[in-house]
Amino acid sequence: MRLKPFPTFLYFLFLPGVAAAGEKTVYGLNEYASLNGIDLEVAAKLDTGAKTASLSARDIKRFKRNGESWVRFYLAIDAAHSHPIERPLARVSKIKRRAGDYDPEEGKKYTARPVIELDICMGTALRSIEVNLTDRSAFQYPLLIGSEALKRFDALVDPSLKYAAGKPACATDAHTAE
Repeated sequence: MRLKPFPTFLYFLFLPGVAAAGEKTVYGLNEYASLNGIDLEVAAKLDTGAKTASLSARDIKRFKRNGESWVRFYLAIDAAHSHPIERPLARVSKIKRRAGDYDPEEGKKYTARPVIELDICMGTALRSIEVNLTDRSAFQYPLLIGSEALKRFDALVDPSLKYAAGKPACATDAHTAE
């Protein structure tokens, strides 16, 4: 039996990609996520088309504490979360505005958003990710997890699935993976 060179070449060309995909965790388009340190579980949308992660927040204020930049905010999820949350400010991101959000008189094509580090548990994976704060109350999911965070989870997103990882089940003493 003689192997045909072109199909054999294609097989070996794609073989490394298949092996790499085997090391990934399959998540659905939507997953439950536990926000460690905030003691809250929310439904999240996993969006490979978005670069960053976003958490629904309101009344976002930056302030200084011991010479460091911090941010205070309230979760814009439901009325049960009426206490302020304070976290160190990791950085300020510039998010491109959608065409409908762009105001030519204002001139800015981006929105500045404060970013915090947050430990998130999905399934059994606990990761520290950067999350920008913005009011997502008009959206169905209060947490959007973008491609940068999905890389940290070694995620493979199957949009035909929902809640494939089940309820968050991270050990309380788990160390955040790099």
